[in-house]
Amino acid sequence: MTSASLHIHITNDPVYAENGMTVYRRAGGPCWIIDPGLPPQARKIIRHVREQSLAPAAIVLTHAHADHIAGIDEVRAALGELPVYLAKEEWRALTDPMENLSGLMGAGIVTQVHDPLDLPHGGSLVLDDTTWAILDTSGHSPGGRTLYCRELSIAFVGDALFAGSVGRVDFPHSDGDRLLRNLHANLMTLPDDTRVLSGHGPETTIGRERATNPYLLYGF
Repeated sequence: MTSASLHIHITNDPVYAENGMTVYRRAGGPCWIIDPGLPPQARKIIRHVREQSLAPAAIVLTHAHADHIAGIDEVRAALGELPVYLAKEEWRALTDPMENLSGLMGAGIVTQVHDPLDLPHGGSLVLDDTTWAILDTSGHSPGGRTLYCRELSIAFVGDALFAGSVGRVDFPHSDGDRLLRNLHANLMTLPDDTRVLSGHGPETTIGRERATNPYLLYGF
């Protein structure tokens, strides 16, 4: 295992193409499951975890919109009562369809998570031998978070930042000014070569978005 290696297994749902991720340093080692969403994501995540003989350590949520939490219960039923990390500003969304937006679409998605753990800005989480900084990238949602590892030059940003775009801010509890402030303060200060893994769409880099993203250059 090299100092720069991280395995990132991505699944997508057929409705929103949300990127549910399983991340780990080595086969047989601990893993995080990030934003397990709508079917068939959970089934594919479970299969990959078992095929790689991984030891799930936690479910980590960048935010709690329905397409990022819909697979939690299925994953936990198969892999154990994993701790679930989510910024406390969004804990209600785990059990309230109106807060996670599914109620607006008639879906009524809720989870059985009643004891989430906070992701405070400025804190950190450890995965295997790597440490990940917790960064506030709220604005698309009230408690949006990024997980950033300086050693690996990787950031998992959820729906805060995309290749050529940023998260929608026309949802309840969204705040466009807040999102742009956080992106400039907490993401655009990272090195240009930082890999950016978003909640939807392809991978990008901080440098590419700093130079070309129209929302970062000109605002909404």
